Amino acid sequence: MRNAWIICRKELGSYFASPVAYLLLTMFGLIFGYFFWTALRFFVFEGIEMQMRGQSFPMNINEQIIRPLLSNVSVIGLFFIPMITMRLFAEEKRTGTIELLATSPVRDLEIIVGKWLAALIMYSCLLLFTALNFAFLFRYGNPDWKPLLIGYLGLLLQAGALLAIGTFISTLTKNQIIAGAATFGVCILLWVVGWMGEFEMSTWARVFSYLSVVTHFESFGRGVIESKDAIFYAAMIFIGLFFTARSMESLRWRS
Repeated sequence: MRNAWIICRKELGSYFASPVAYLLLTMFGLIFGYFFWTALRFFVFEGIEMQMRGQSFPMNINEQIIRPLLSNVSVIGLFFIPMITMRLFAEEKRTGTIELLATSPVRDLEIIVGKWLAALIMYSCLLLFTALNFAFLFRYGNPDWKPLLIGYLGLLLQAGALLAIGTFISTLTKNQIIAGAATFGVCILLWVVGWMGEFEMSTWARVFSYLSVVTHFESFGRGVIESKDAIFYAAMIFIGLFFTARSMESLRWRS
């Protein structure tokens, strides 16, 4: 997969050669920073008020700060992932370089994996901003690091699934705006379908609820690796990349 790594590095370079990466990093950092310091402020003030009333305060940083923040990140990512994937193939089609890729000796799988991996690394860079904030908690508190690592694993699996879907959508059009809007719509849909299980207990509602990418993150947010949730994300990644391969195959055939 040496060619896949070369394509991955090329894609990463294109992210940081344009304002896209810096804009995403800045926006993500500001949004998460606001959530982090708001949660920390509420945690500290609630502790002070309970101590003033003579009540004991359960200082559980993982449950009261880290877990809610990781859940917030899993939702915030739904809005940033389309901006990461919208250019992967749409830009190639717009500039006409997709024909060069389709007729090159590089295998479709290497192209797809390289671009998807670059998008995943780009998303991982966004998560580094959250790690910087959490480092503050370890400096002045004593949270459990194991649930935090499991939560990050869940975030990466969730992002990998949605990035695979966004990669496929990017192969369907040469307009980045259309690719981004379609990916955003699918991401939101895969979030809100989980609400059906809260109001309806029929079989079809539970099936739709199972498709929610945010619902499958809940176990990771608690610091627990559930095999069904990991398998769900792995299956989503496979399906997304599989359809991307079929779309690339049609492009190569037309070329």
